[in-house]
Amino acid sequence: MRFVTKTQSAFLLPLDIAISEALWYPCWVKGDDKMAKNRVIPFGYCMKNGEITVDFKEFKAVVKIFEEYLGGSSLLQIAKLMESEKIRYTADSEHWNKNMIKRIIENEKYLGTEKYPQIISKKFFIQANEKRMSKATSVCVISEDLQEIRNRTYCSECGHRLSRIGGNSRSAKWDCRNPDCYRFEYQLTDQMIIGSVLTVLNMAIANPSLIESNDEIIMYSPTADVIRKQNEISQMTDSAQIDFDRVKSELFRLAEMKYECCTYDDNPQKTTQIRSLLENYEQLNSLDIGLFKVCISRIWISHFCTIEVEFINGVHIKNITERTGENHEHSAQCDSDSCESTNRNQPQ
Repeated sequence: MRFVTKTQSAFLLPLDIAISEALWYPCWVKGDDKMAKNRVIPFGYCMKNGEITVDFKEFKAVVKIFEEYLGGSSLLQIAKLMESEKIRYTADSEHWNKNMIKRIIENEKYLGTEKYPQIISKKFFIQANEKRMSKATSVCVISEDLQEIRNRTYCSECGHRLSRIGGNSRSAKWDCRNPDCYRFEYQLTDQMIIGSVLTVLNMAIANPSLIESNDEIIMYSPTADVIRKQNEISQMTDSAQIDFDRVKSELFRLAEMKYECCTYDDNPQKTTQIRSLLENYEQLNSLDIGLFKVCISRIWISHFCTIEVEFINGVHIKNITERTGENHEHSAQCDSDSCESTNRNQPQ
């Protein structure tokens, strides 16, 4: 019990009233129904005589929320139900959303604490939250096949890997989330990507020449330093008095420099590998993820959803609207669909 003087009471009374008004929720006290504009105490409780107690009207709403959720209603459906029954979450609003419902379902205070009376039984609380967690997990998990596709799918504008938004829902879509890039102009779905990859693989099965790389196994491209070193040695050997030890040393150095200018390209072997694999396949009715994994390295997608498939040997096959005739790189036209095969690794 607190004892105060009349002078102290004059100062403390306004403070008590302010605190009481800030923490008061729908409780019937002397016929008055008072509610704060912003909730401080969880929905279902109110402050009465300085203690947190159960608000009867909100108590029934909390129980109904758990019952509806366990009965199969979605968070959004329950939110609309609360609005239809004119149940207020705050003093000035009857608006509800699924996040409000979610917070109520996962709030452990409804199990009862030293401060908060129990509203929901432990059994119902556990059942509701196990259901919530299972739904959250199922929404986030995608199939292993789709995961393989996502790991190889990139934005052709900036080179960043694309993001797939939506989990395993039907509204899932793909987009570039690089802040320095732009969002896609059109909605890109799983089936659009899978369908394009399937079409490209069937094209390659029907016409293996599309995947020919025409690369050389070993390529030698001398640098300016190599050419300069060759000229220096030529001048040394043309001299009337040749320093054979120095010439020998420079020749060894020139050999090292030439070796560094050689590059080994295994794309021809990879092309042979792809062709031998495709020979064992007839036209596919659905995407063979095993074939996809061993044949395709990346999928490139533009902001206008043009899909380009890159094989492990560096050959790209993409959809085109028309051929310009100005591409001097290795290319081949598909017969049964509009597509182009381009060897981007061919030396110029």
